[in-house]
Amino acid sequence: MITDAAIDIAVKKLFDEIEFTKEPAGLYDPLRYMIAIGGKRIRPRLCMIAYALFKDELGDELLQPASALEVFHSFTLIHDDIMDRSPLRRGVPTVWKKWNSDTAILSGDVMLIDAYRRIAMAPASCHAEVLGLFTKTAAEVCDGQQFDMDFENEAQVPMADYMKMIGLKTAVLIACAAKMGALIAGASQKDADALYEYGYQLGLAFQVADDYLDAYGDEKVFGKPIGGDIVNDKKSWMVIRALEKASDRQALLEKMAMPSETEEQRKAKIDAVKAVYDAEGVAEDAKSEIARLTGLALAALERLDVPSERIQMLHRFADSLIGRAK
Repeated sequence: MITDAAIDIAVKKLFDEIEFTKEPAGLYDPLRYMIAIGGKRIRPRLCMIAYALFKDELGDELLQPASALEVFHSFTLIHDDIMDRSPLRRGVPTVWKKWNSDTAILSGDVMLIDAYRRIAMAPASCHAEVLGLFTKTAAEVCDGQQFDMDFENEAQVPMADYMKMIGLKTAVLIACAAKMGALIAGASQKDADALYEYGYQLGLAFQVADDYLDAYGDEKVFGKPIGGDIVNDKKSWMVIRALEKASDRQALLEKMAMPSETEEQRKAKIDAVKAVYDAEGVAEDAKSEIARLTGLALAALERLDVPSERIQMLHRFADSLIGRAK
């Protein structure tokens, strides 16, 4: 049986030893930078856990497709940070801030290409299915990003539309990771689909938790400035819920429209909007929604035809992913 510790070692080794083209350095150094600044590697880790449900050893056929998930995710972060004008990612300057926007766009593009190069190394037995899953997911992530940008120009977004957006932007890639690991391990379609559902619901919970932490997290732990969603007028779960509940919706809209050019203005805007969150119980609502979605994810595991001791790895993974927002 593959243990959590073995997966931890495999993930660390995979990204400690990951290689990109050397030249031109101006194109590939940002790729190395993005991987070096780390992160939880949740997508390749979940891919390996899903594989471990059906196998007793981590096979080489898994490693490059698993790394593709992180490379692709890093590509989306490079481009997201340009669009959001985010100065920090995981506590250090973002690629566009460290280099420039043109470099960040081109380096992001080549990172996407590199992800496909790694996906192409999936075993012949499941190559077409893995490639199809990844390609569908990549397009869906772009769909989600466009919806997210569209929402910035709308005064109010229905919660159902928001959940659809984060399903595309965030949840499908986590779902893809779980299903991909199962497919490479030779799992049945039934088990692979159950793992996709687990990943999708957990991905929704993860994004709601991220929205919550953007307002209430610790910047040193969160890795980027607290209140970024508020400053950038993002239609996060928090603000959508606040608009649903606000006794004085117009007053909230006015607070959301406050200027944020200077540090003092940013702080005033964040404090004003969070005061509404506090008054309307939005933080508690977010925690309840995170628990509900996590419950749906764990319920999907009941459909797996896998020994219960192996399924516990997925319970521990879920707790590690959303525990920070409990």
